[in-house]
Amino acid sequence: MPELILILIRSVTAFLLLLLLTRIMGKRQISQLTFFDYVVGITIGSIAATMSVDQNVKIANGLVSLTIWGLFPIALAYLGLKSITFSKITDGKAVVIIRNGEILEKNMKKNFLTINELMMLLREQGTFKVSDVEMAVLETNGKLSVMLKTKEQPVTPHSLGLSIEEEHGPTILIMDGQILNRSLKQLGYSKGWLLGEVQKQGASSFNEVFFAQMDSKGNVYVDLYEEEGKQQVVEEKPLIAATLKKAQADLENYALQTENSEAKQMYSEQAINLQKMLDKISPYLK
Repeated sequence: MPELILILIRSVTAFLLLLLLTRIMGKRQISQLTFFDYVVGITIGSIAATMSVDQNVKIANGLVSLTIWGLFPIALAYLGLKSITFSKITDGKAVVIIRNGEILEKNMKKNFLTINELMMLLREQGTFKVSDVEMAVLETNGKLSVMLKTKEQPVTPHSLGLSIEEEHGPTILIMDGQILNRSLKQLGYSKGWLLGEVQKQGASSFNEVFFAQMDSKGNVYVDLYEEEGKQQVVEEKPLIAATLKKAQADLENYALQTENSEAKQMYSEQAINLQKMLDKISPYLK
């Protein structure tokens, strides 16, 4: 068999097995890359590369080696789920580097962490002063988790005792010109309604829309293929609120302008009723 064809077959085989092992190992291998995971990843890549180009290595031997190195971390991860002690042995444990605003030099030396490295990790978390830190923990993946002192923490509506309307995740309605019918059905809207929304923002048909998304407040964002035709996002709820307020103001004006006592009373009553309704639904129209 020609050498190039053999390399092609070996490379494709190694690639497919790597893809399978990656899917089996899951996202943890990337998102929580400990030192052990780092070593395993390098070793697996080295074995796959050697198997692809080194004809002195039998394909069967390479596949067996890849399978062992791929499944062994999975077995260790499973044992780590069953035993905290075993997990500490394989992955190590998090170490407190700063406590109560004071640097723990002994823990830094144990982890071979210098002051410059500590300051770099703090800056990556948006903290430039050690005095602002209540606690800092060096995680098993080498990242630094920082908890600021209470007075240095950012202000939130909850800390101020303010009640705000809950906002949920947005929903994608159109992606690359294709309508996501399942998402549209879950929201309870029709294609006719969606067409009206995209037309408000400069599109004549769905084919002109690259991306469309609706947030939990009912506002629809539309991104067109042609940037020249793009318009600003139409915020439906504030528009409804403004329309109702205008109607309430018009009723009050009609009551002042008319000389008919019955009409004056009717306009005044309806203005009051509409104002009460606005007071109730205003928090939901922001």
